[in-house]
Amino acid sequence: MNYQYEILSRTRAFDGFFHVDVLRLRHELFDGGWSDALTRELFERGRAVAVLPYDPVLDAVVVTEQFRVGAAAVGDHPWLIEFVAGMIEPGEEPENVAHRETEEESGCEIDALIPISEYYSSPGGMAERMHLFCGRVDSTRIKRVSGLESEGEDILVRAIPYTEAVSWLESGKINSATPIIAMQWLMLNRERVRALWA
Repeated sequence: MNYQYEILSRTRAFDGFFHVDVLRLRHELFDGGWSDALTRELFERGRAVAVLPYDPVLDAVVVTEQFRVGAAAVGDHPWLIEFVAGMIEPGEEPENVAHRETEEESGCEIDALIPISEYYSSPGGMAERMHLFCGRVDSTRIKRVSGLESEGEDILVRAIPYTEAVSWLESGKINSATPIIAMQWLMLNRERVRALWA
């Protein structure tokens, strides 16, 4: 198999804050030959950045909390514990977005940045590619409530001890993919990061 595919057509079905395209495509099969033409809806968000703001001096993690429509739609508690995140605009580099969004959403400036991972958030139906970082911050500089009014953001910002963040992860209070990935990375790399940023 040569891992070939063909996009036969792509039509914009919805064009709002986000986009939805309908694709007709076919791809090679593992056992040989090609699939029938498939129709798939694609939720188009673009590229995004998320930052785990970490204070190695106080051993604290800066978390955000905001309303999320996806959790509300399935009847879950819709105020989710997350980290700083934002979309990459055309011509921007992920590192620049990390600095901008951290300052906008938390009030903290990043002193140093470590790349954690790049991954697709939900590739079965979404094209979003996430660039995830850990950023060194002074957690005493947070602003309590932030967000862009023009985007309807209302973000509560808190600095919590690392041990409390781990407890929130283990109890399921942190239940969104990106902060789970970021916290698991910090649990594996915390001593190295603290030594590096001491």
